[in-house]
Amino acid sequence: MPCADLAPNTWEFENSALIKPTGFREYDARWWFGHPASNKAPEINLYGIQALGLGLGTLIHEIGVAPKIVTGHDFRSYSLGVKQALTVGLMSAGIEVHDIGLALSPTAYFAQFDLDIDCVAMVTASHNSNGWTGVKMGVEKALTFGPDEMARLKEIVLNGQGIARPGGGYVRQERVAERYLADLFNGVSIKRPLKVVAACGNGTAGAFAPKALAAMGVEVIPMDCELDHTFPRYNPNPEDMKMLHALRDAVLEHKADVGLAFDGDGDRCGVVDNEGEEIFADKVGLMLARDLSGRFDNAKFVVDVKSTGLFLTDPVLQANQATTEYWKTGHSYIKRYSKKTGALVGFEKSGHFFFQPPLGRGYDDGIVAARAVLDMLDRNPNKTMADMRRDLPVSFSSPTMSPSCADEIKYNVVDRIAAAYKARPEILGRKVRDVLTVNGVRFTLEDGAWGLVRASSNTPNLVIVVESPNSAEDMKAIFADIREELAKNPEVGEFDQSL
Repeated sequence: MPCADLAPNTWEFENSALIKPTGFREYDARWWFGHPASNKAPEINLYGIQALGLGLGTLIHEIGVAPKIVTGHDFRSYSLGVKQALTVGLMSAGIEVHDIGLALSPTAYFAQFDLDIDCVAMVTASHNSNGWTGVKMGVEKALTFGPDEMARLKEIVLNGQGIARPGGGYVRQERVAERYLADLFNGVSIKRPLKVVAACGNGTAGAFAPKALAAMGVEVIPMDCELDHTFPRYNPNPEDMKMLHALRDAVLEHKADVGLAFDGDGDRCGVVDNEGEEIFADKVGLMLARDLSGRFDNAKFVVDVKSTGLFLTDPVLQANQATTEYWKTGHSYIKRYSKKTGALVGFEKSGHFFFQPPLGRGYDDGIVAARAVLDMLDRNPNKTMADMRRDLPVSFSSPTMSPSCADEIKYNVVDRIAAAYKARPEILGRKVRDVLTVNGVRFTLEDGAWGLVRASSNTPNLVIVVESPNSAEDMKAIFADIREELAKNPEVGEFDQSL
């Protein structure tokens, strides 16, 4: 039976599947599950989650991989229940479910290798506020679904095409988390005395990151590492300035060498240097690319369209004959493209880093990214994190800005804005060097300044980023130009425009 996309009354909500179609996003699924303090109507219920599991199991059979799957859940009050409903659906589709319990997303990805199981379904809403739920899914080790798989899954679930099959089962896997932690610090021994503040925002990473970092040989100062699904201080999001400012204060208070911030499901990492400066993840990626390109010949890197333009002009990367290619924002896109192109690492400005062999297994893991930062500091004992930041070419970057725009219209709005910029040979009196439309629109001016407008892949928002190698004033002028284009589209809502 097809799934409803609204629940007109309590009786139907408790007796039929509710799934809002827009919860199927480009590369994962997220819905508002509900919160006692909110009047917002739920977008999915447990029967809807069960239908999702049946649809996912049906897709697994359709693709033709072994009918086994790894499942895990983050530390939200309802995540275990969501995972259990998902498990019922998967088992009814004839899938053998291997449950690893409370986990980070990278723990679940690790389990695919550890248990030699291709498929994964991790119940998490990552850094989204309390009340959201979601599932990150894949049918190939180290990779997660892209648009094609998500579109087919949506079709199966919403049209009631899930097929019940015999053969399903349940296995509770023990000690995967311990093996994951051991794998993180295996062979790692930081010799340089380093004091590290580990900020987890009361998310699931608090159960993993401090232990792993301490085992690598550094002194760890835990910050908000107690698991608390109410997120009492702020959402665990290493792009959130509130989290980064709190980490800055802790780094300065404890005179730490570096601050590391982890998101709710542990697949992203943010960095604050020893002087309390928040370093955007794309600049951290550039530091790591400089370091790694000196160790690996002809290193190739993939970065997302939100990232700094310095990857193309950096003199150290050029001297080391490293190359960089820009690609679509989104953890599924970057990890797939990094593997496809043989890149050494894929970097995403949101803090997802994808270390390929021999540095990692290709999936995004915030603790692996933290390990790389610590290793870089260890091998450069005469430099601080702030020294490395100052060594980078100067550029003036905006934070990621997110004006609201409904899921149903956001891609159309971006198409309009892209068409407008493609038609402009000059912006602010400077020639347009190129216009990249692989993911929204990123225009680059002749002097290397650039601006980006794209649709968020997992929330009802647009994404705006600007950068200039010239001055903060020039960066603000580019943003003002984008703001004028946004104003021509009434569907775009208000947002914080402070730069």
